[in-house]
Amino acid sequence: MKIGVLALQGDFAEHIAILKRLKVQTIEVRLPEHLKGLDGLIMPGGESTTIGKLAVAYNLMEPLRAFGQRHAIWGTCAGAIFMSKDVSRNQPLLGLMDITVERNAFGRQVDSFEADLDIPELMQATGTKDSYHAIFIRAPIIESVSGDAKILASVADGRIVAAQQGHLLATSFHPELTSDTRFHEYFLSLAD
Repeated sequence: MKIGVLALQGDFAEHIAILKRLKVQTIEVRLPEHLKGLDGLIMPGGESTTIGKLAVAYNLMEPLRAFGQRHAIWGTCAGAIFMSKDVSRNQPLLGLMDITVERNAFGRQVDSFEADLDIPELMQATGTKDSYHAIFIRAPIIESVSGDAKILASVADGRIVAAQQGHLLATSFHPELTSDTRFHEYFLSLAD
């Protein structure tokens, strides 16, 4: 298996480090030709507007959309925003997932927090009963899901923080900043 990590901006190095711990071949994706031969792609957290503008500048928008039609893509934080159909503002979006996202919904950097989430799909796929300790940094929320997208996790007040639509995955939090590899393993099962 070979997984790419979009390396235009953001915390792509952290995702690569976890994939290497899991003995997965990885490549940094910066140009359309880097998508060839990949089984899946992770789009990291960072700044969604910057990621979108760089994707436009490097002619990645259409190749990423085409890739997402056939292969697994996982967007974390800014990556989830970039995958969505709507963010109620004008910025480049891939429109791959039937989700509406609100940027920085939990507040500013100082409002970052951690929470334990019960995620049945993750527990079942990885054979564990432990909740998932999630790290939220200037995190978006998934305001709504539609079509065949489904909610995977919500925080205690009901706001949606993880969704899946077939082989597409979106999380508001940063699994790459923890030592828990279960979300990466779950993504790999979607890419397999």
